[in-house]
Amino acid sequence: MTALLVPIWLIRVAVAAVWLYEGVVCKLVGGEPHQLEVVAQAPFGKQIGRAFLIALGLVESALGLWALSGISPLPCVIAQTVLLVTLNTNGLIWARKVIHDPAGMVVKNFAFILLAWVSASFPRWP
Repeated sequence: MTALLVPIWLIRVAVAAVWLYEGVVCKLVGGEPHQLEVVAQAPFGKQIGRAFLIALGLVESALGLWALSGISPLPCVIAQTVLLVTLNTNGLIWARKVIHDPAGMVVKNFAFILLAWVSASFPRWP
C-alpha cells in the first residue's frame, strides 16, 4: 500500500519553514540570542560569533529555498544532513553546557532530517 496522506508540497513547505525560520529569524535578525552564546563556546567563537551566525543564517535560508524548490533533491538533502550533523556535533563538543536540552536537540533534529529525506524522495513537483 502506497498512500501519501500529506501532500508533498506541505512536506516541502514544512522543511523550508524550519530552515528559513532558523536562518532569517534566529540568525539574521538575531531573534534567538542564545545561539550567539552557543557559538561563543567554540574556539574563536567569541571573536567571530556574530559574523558566523550571519553567514550561517544565509546558508540556512538558501537551504530552505532550495528544499522548497524541489530542484536536485538528493544533493539538497545531503547538504541539509551534513550541515545539521556538523552543527549538532560541534554544539555537543563545544557548547554542551549551554545547550538547554542536548538530547532533545538531537532527537528533534533527527526527526527533522528524516522529514527532509522524505521530502527529497519525491519528484520535483508532482
